[in-house]
Amino acid sequence: MANYLHGFIPEEQQRLIDQAGFLAPKIFKKIDFSGCEHLLEIGSGVGAQTQALLSLFPQLKITCVDYSDSQIEKAKENLKGFEDRVTFSVQDAMELNLDQTFDSAYICWVLEHIAEPRIVLEKVHRHLKPGAKVFLTEVFNSTHYTFPALPFAQKYYRAYNDFQTQIGGHPEIGASLGNLLQQSGFTQISHWLGGFHLDQTHPEELKAMISFWVKLMKSGAEHLIQAGLVTEEEVRKMEEEYHMLPENENAVFFIQFVQAFASV
Repeated sequence: MANYLHGFIPEEQQRLIDQAGFLAPKIFKKIDFSGCEHLLEIGSGVGAQTQALLSLFPQLKITCVDYSDSQIEKAKENLKGFEDRVTFSVQDAMELNLDQTFDSAYICWVLEHIAEPRIVLEKVHRHLKPGAKVFLTEVFNSTHYTFPALPFAQKYYRAYNDFQTQIGGHPEIGASLGNLLQQSGFTQISHWLGGFHLDQTHPEELKAMISFWVKLMKSGAEHLIQAGLVTEEEVRKMEEEYHMLPENENAVFFIQFVQAFASV
């Protein structure tokens, strides 16, 4: 896995939990694991997505895989009460090695951080039963747009995506999910766009999105400053510009992500 852009501090772990709740109505709109019994979740992190899956699909048992001990320990705390339905494995997904097979798999906001995402998908494929369902959700960061343009926010966002690329990540990987799934041996592949198109017709949703988005952007600030790509003052101005956006009567915030379904 590439050097994780967001880090593993407690504040970031809480942000992941908050993010899962905020994005759940968008992410799970088309995801359907009905009929599945044992799901493999790659990059389960602090268990935020796991908890949503357990609640939506009460028949599921889930094996959570993450390469970070601290994330798994936090996940165990967050998933207390689900011990009979969740097991954990600390390992690098690029070297995935489990002693069982699964009838479903789920990967969300993970492949963007992995140096060789195709290898991960190939490993997952080998651990799935014939007919297994797979759902992926990933970023397509170049789709982000605001009106009016925000100069400091744009500069920061370029640095954010450039840094992720430099450390081996893939900020546009959503656009390639279909190809990656096909190249990894999956069939029945389909994909669709999700995301946000917000303006003053829904001002409260716009403000909520800005609040969420600024926290996401700032989660990478420390690494960007250390890399010399932005200054603390530029981070402050980025945050200020975004927070001012909802005050503009013509404000627009737009971002898309990509989801994909496949089977074995």
